[in-house]
Amino acid sequence: MLENKTQMLQEPTTRTMRHYFISEMLPVAIITAIVTLVSVAAARPSLNYLESHFSTENESEEVRSAAIKRLLEVFGMEDAPLLRGDKQPPQYMVDLYNTVADVDGVTKDPYILEGNTVRSFFDKLHSEQIEFLFNLSMVSRSEKVLTAELHLFKLRPQASATFNSYHFCQVSVYQLLDSSKMNITQGKKLLSSRLIPVHSTGWEVFTITQAVRSWMAVEGNNLGLLVTVQTLGGSQMDKKVVRFSSGRNHHKSKQPMLVLFTDDGRRAAALDNTVKDPNESPAVPGLPNLPNAPDFHRSTRSLDYDEDEEKMTCQRMPLYVDFEEIGWSGWIVSPRGYNAYHCKGSCPFPLGQNMRPTNHATVQSIINALKLTKGIETPCCVPDKLFSINLLYFDDDENVVLKQYDDMVAGSCGCH
Repeated sequence: MLENKTQMLQEPTTRTMRHYFISEMLPVAIITAIVTLVSVAAARPSLNYLESHFSTENESEEVRSAAIKRLLEVFGMEDAPLLRGDKQPPQYMVDLYNTVADVDGVTKDPYILEGNTVRSFFDKLHSEQIEFLFNLSMVSRSEKVLTAELHLFKLRPQASATFNSYHFCQVSVYQLLDSSKMNITQGKKLLSSRLIPVHSTGWEVFTITQAVRSWMAVEGNNLGLLVTVQTLGGSQMDKKVVRFSSGRNHHKSKQPMLVLFTDDGRRAAALDNTVKDPNESPAVPGLPNLPNAPDFHRSTRSLDYDEDEEKMTCQRMPLYVDFEEIGWSGWIVSPRGYNAYHCKGSCPFPLGQNMRPTNHATVQSIINALKLTKGIETPCCVPDKLFSINLLYFDDDENVVLKQYDDMVAGSCGCH
């Protein structure tokens, strides 16, 4: 029995010879296409086929989930914030975003913004008194507090108010140290104080950096802020004359707000300096591999891509990132997407200055052209200038955050 099986393996049958002939004479792509068409026409979907189909869908979903998770890490988040509904961001934050970023979110000037993160917080107390409390639990302890500002909207005096001879008032902001002693000196700490015209209206900004740093150091220190309004003589000012908007009785656009400028200590991500084999399939660390497509499709695509690559020299190509397609449009205010660009093309010898080659790339190109050393490839087309982008979004506590992310846009490409 064993000898018969061995003989069958050693002596090719007519059917085997015919298959060998076709395989040698016709392109692999055509053979694969014929086999595929015949199998589809002759057979109903088998259990194995259905299992493979659903397996492919599951693996694709795994790839998507892993990719989204990795993208969130790039943006410094563990999970995407919950959908915000129809909430509107503070106009101050929108104006600040438009100051530092263009329509695509790309940073206009990296030195405009102090630090890389700006957050806005609304008052949680809604007190009838000029007293405020802000929840800073969304701020990481590792972030460096650079500047903190209290934004208050001053309303017009009521028509029935008696102005007397007052033209200015003294507005002071205190950090509460003991809520039971807020009316005495020991229960509060002065943070900021200045003169304000009695008849003025609009936003007034007070620096309260010391208080916020204290709150970040010890969470229990956050007992809130107290604002007092006095005449130049030190007496209490009539509340009908000098009024500030509160979150309870006035429009949301005029709510008291704390604006916090911080730096989270992130550094620009270093580019991968390892040169990959051009024949090697690109792999993303941490992502499961996609199921293998039929060989003839992969071979055809690779052949076409290589031909295009050879014809086209190194240049920058569009690569639009659409946040709506990713599923993030519910919590990102601006931009709706951005053009990250990517670099594509070959770096043929000799390298011209238009390819922005480094000296190292020039030497490598010469060595490759002269074939002086075995295994030396041509230089690679990669980004040689990277720009940052800005994201304006709602966090899980419905605070509006403006954050700057380094190395997100390929500004230009070169042979390296």
